[in-house]
Amino acid sequence: MAITIALDAGHGGYDNGATYQGRREKDDTLDLTLAVGDYLQKNGVDVVYTRTEDQYDSPVRKAQIANESGADYFISIHRNSSPTANQYSGVQTLLYDENGVKVELANAVNEKLSEVGFKNLGNEVRKNLAVLRRTRMPAILIEAGFINSDTDNAIWDANSNAIAQAIGDAVLETLVEGNEIAQQDMLQADSLQREGQQPQDMAQDMAQDMAQDMAQDMAEDTEPLRYAVQVGLFRNPENADRLYRELTALGIPAESGNQGSFISVRAGGSLSYEKAYELSKELTELGFDTLLVTI
Repeated sequence: MAITIALDAGHGGYDNGATYQGRREKDDTLDLTLAVGDYLQKNGVDVVYTRTEDQYDSPVRKAQIANESGADYFISIHRNSSPTANQYSGVQTLLYDENGVKVELANAVNEKLSEVGFKNLGNEVRKNLAVLRRTRMPAILIEAGFINSDTDNAIWDANSNAIAQAIGDAVLETLVEGNEIAQQDMLQADSLQREGQQPQDMAQDMAQDMAQDMAQDMAEDTEPLRYAVQVGLFRNPENADRLYRELTALGIPAESGNQGSFISVRAGGSLSYEKAYELSKELTELGFDTLLVTI
């Protein structure tokens, strides 16, 4: 029976991810994710995607998409970024913990990508990432080179097909080939070990996790407050109009309206807190002053 891989292209929509000299992480991750998925499907692996176009979903929602799909494994693809351009280079894979089959998969991904030409920076545990913490299957997050490294970008641009094939081969060799029963044992071990669980505690912990997830989902679905990103507050209508036109010229939805004796200019319309926060970060990087406001 074919396994199913959930593939996640990092970022998307108004969330560009890291950027460098006009290059956007969300574009690189989508291109690579689709190429990996195509390669896996041609080799008999079922694939589901958290996105196949330039759209935004929160990391929590991406984990939910994977969980709802019933996928056996989850792979999120990103690009790294350093504080200073060309400060670092190489590939790294992030894990929730160092237990189970995901460690074997992460090691294989790093090794295969090093054969393409990237420096192997190894694995790192990150317990605070929603796509690793909230997925119900072995999960890894690949940092496929630094987007602000000219060295890594040169490798990326010259070897796009080889990079996709390297990740695909790591999946095939680690998860598909070999004894299927042994693979299921490794999956079970990964599930039991994720929170340092012992087998006898598994039922209780699963019930607690399900209750927490239901509470989180209800909070997300019934959130009473909506948010916008205020970018300016003016007395002079001409100044407000100028900022409004500047935002719309950048393709950013904007609106202006009276707020007492002032005119406010807001971006994004009605958003969840998470989406408004991500938009405010993007606008700040573009040089705008921002303030999250409830609407």
